[in-house]
Amino acid sequence: MKSETQPSLLLPSVLKMAATRRLTKELNDIRNSGLKVFRQIQVDESNILYWQGLIVPDKVPYNKGAFKIEINFPAEYPFKPPKVTFKTKIYHPNIDEKGQVCLPIISPENWKPATKTEQVIQALVALVHDPEPEHPLRADLAEEYTRNRRQYEKNAEEFTKKYAEKRPAE
Repeated sequence: MKSETQPSLLLPSVLKMAATRRLTKELNDIRNSGLKVFRQIQVDESNILYWQGLIVPDKVPYNKGAFKIEINFPAEYPFKPPKVTFKTKIYHPNIDEKGQVCLPIISPENWKPATKTEQVIQALVALVHDPEPEHPLRADLAEEYTRNRRQYEKNAEEFTKKYAEKRPAE
C-alpha cells in the first residue's frame, strides 16, 4: 500500500531540480548575451539559487561606479520570484538602506513564471537609471528627486564616488 505522503516529500526536490535546470540555462544565456550592465556574475555551482554580480549603470549620476547585488532564487523558481538585494550602498529613492528594492516585476502580485532573470536585471537597471519617486522606499530622496533634481544628482554622484565598487574594465 502506497503512502499518501510520498508525492509531497518528492515535491521540493522536483521543484529545486526544475529551478536548477532553468537557472543553468538562464545563467548561460546571460553570460553569452554580452549584457554589459550586469557583470562579474558569481554563482556557486553547488547552489545555483544564489547569484552575485555587479550592476554597471551607464547614466549619470550612477555611471561613476558599479553596485554589487545578490539575487536569491526560491526553490520554487520560476513559480515564485527571486529576491534582489543591493550589497553596495546606493543613493536612490527606490532602494532602502538595507539594499531592498521596490521593483514591480518581482513583486508577488506581478510575477509571471515566464519572466527571465535577464528581464529582471534590465528592469532593475532601468529603475536605477530612472527612479520612480511615486513608489519610494526612501521618501526623503524621492522628495529631493522631485523638488530639486540637480541637487539630487549631485548628492547621488558624490555618494556613488564614495561608496560604489570600482567599475570593471570594458
